[in-house]
Amino acid sequence: MTIMQTATRLMTSLRARVLASAILAGLLSACGVSNVVIEGNYPTPNINKLPLSIAVYYDDALRNFAYIEYSETGKEEYNIESGLSHMDLFDAILPAMFEQVDQASRMSVDAVFAPAIEEFQLALPAKTKLDVFEVWIKYNMRLLSAEGDYIADWVVTSYGKTPQETFQSVEASINEAAVVALRDLASSFSLSFTQVPEVRDWLNTL
Repeated sequence: MTIMQTATRLMTSLRARVLASAILAGLLSACGVSNVVIEGNYPTPNINKLPLSIAVYYDDALRNFAYIEYSETGKEEYNIESGLSHMDLFDAILPAMFEQVDQASRMSVDAVFAPAIEEFQLALPAKTKLDVFEVWIKYNMRLLSAEGDYIADWVVTSYGKTPQETFQSVEASINEAAVVALRDLASSFSLSFTQVPEVRDWLNTL
């Protein structure tokens, strides 16, 4: 396949995904569901880089991750899309942790990092009777060799909250709580990476 053919196929696929997203958003809106796309800024951790070359793999489950919050009667209330924000977060912290980070190739690297979201939870003041919005996220962090062999696999959790009176809308409050949770992840992940037993054992073999 030529470069032009590959580019054409990618553009066709992209247009199809954009159209599908637009249709989904329209259907959700028609059903009375509020769509929340998580957006935020993530600081770069001030840590010493490891002299490693890491490839990053974001699967479709992470790229397109969305969580639906249901009302007490079982109706869909909020569709929370956070996949792109998770990618923005890792794109911000990984270059600060490793000497070289590459998303395009998995060859000639020391390891492949493949994060996954296992669980997303949201607590709304209307349901908890507390005056805060809360978000919990559970991740499965996976580190593989360039050949796809297992190196390490561990769980990281993050938590974020924002007072109910901080923002005028529920959507903005959910966004802020999720962003705080993502920043919590950035801190805990970057500081604890070398303390994971399997990772530590692997680093000792290099």
